[in-house]
Parts: sequence; C-alpha cells; structure tokens
Amino acid sequence: MSVVLLGWSVFLAQILLGLAMACATYRLLRGPRAQDRVLGLDTLYVNATMLLLTFGMRSGSTLYFEAALIIALLGFVATAAMAKFLMRGEVIE
Repeated sequence: MSVVLLGWSVFLAQILLGLAMACATYRLLRGPRAQDRVLGLDTLYVNATMLLLTFGMRSGSTLYFEAALIIALLGFVATAAMAKFLMRGEVIE
C-alpha cells in the first residue's frame, strides 16, 4: 500500500468522522426524547475517540492515543450513569 493512498484514506476518514460528529451533535441537541440524546452522546464520544486515533496515526504522536483512551473511559461511565438515571431516577442508591 502506498503512503499517498494511506494518507488520503486517513484524511477521508477524518472528514467522514467530522460529519458523523455533526450528525450526532444534531441528535444530541434536537432529540425528541432523553433516550435519543443519550444515544447521541454515546455516538459523539465514540466518533471523537476515532477522530483522535486518526489524528494520532496521521501525526505519529502518542499523545492522541492517550487522549482517546481517556475519552473512551469517561464516555462509557457517562453513558452508564445517564442510562441508570433514566431508568431509576437516581445514579447513586
């Protein structure tokens, strides 16, 4: 695989991930129900993680990979807390 093709593929992936983040942000802000907003938040953090990973591949810096790991961990905890709040009305029992 040539370096040019790989560079263009990563660039196209970044553009498409940015578009996916815009769609998830729209769902987060305009969701008709709270479940739609939680799903938009979940999709947004997954897309942000993937975008940081593509930035890390493009630049060769490991800092992006560490930031992606932190966002993934915090996003999972936030999604679990929001789901529990929507089901029971409280996060900590």
